[in-house]
Amino acid sequence: MGIDRQVNIEIDKLTKSIENVITGDSFKTEVLAVSKKDIKQMKETEWLFNWQDEGKDKKRSIYKLVILDNPNVIQGLVSLQDKSDHIFMHLIESNKFNRGARKMYLGVPGNLIAFACKLSFDYGYDGFISFESKTNLISHYRQSLGAELLFGNFMVINTKAASKLVKQYFP
Repeated sequence: MGIDRQVNIEIDKLTKSIENVITGDSFKTEVLAVSKKDIKQMKETEWLFNWQDEGKDKKRSIYKLVILDNPNVIQGLVSLQDKSDHIFMHLIESNKFNRGARKMYLGVPGNLIAFACKLSFDYGYDGFISFESKTNLISHYRQSLGAELLFGNFMVINTKAASKLVKQYFP
């Protein structure tokens, strides 16, 4: 039985990049395309999803969030697909050390979602992204991201909400 592929990540805090939980220090980040080498080096114990399988789908692009001066340590991953009028977010995940009560950094999910919105603006889609949410997180995404429910569990981040996220992370 595989892991459910609905978006199932809590937005812990909207930061300006990522923020150390203990010190509050902020670290500049960048989002880069994941290479085949990255995927091969990823340990299955660090990730809930099988990113090697995700990387096999040629319609999807996987991006990694890294600290600017430390590009070899992946803070989080997102799988995006260009749908010709918006960006669809298939998967998003923080690295093991950025999940749960003992996480190292805040802001990883928000940073990756803001990147998806920025990509949507760059492609001329007015910031629109969509994703399928876990039922219990719909109200959380409404409140934290300004996402709207389309139908079922499918949600959308519109231009206004996307613009706010992009300004937060990519001033």
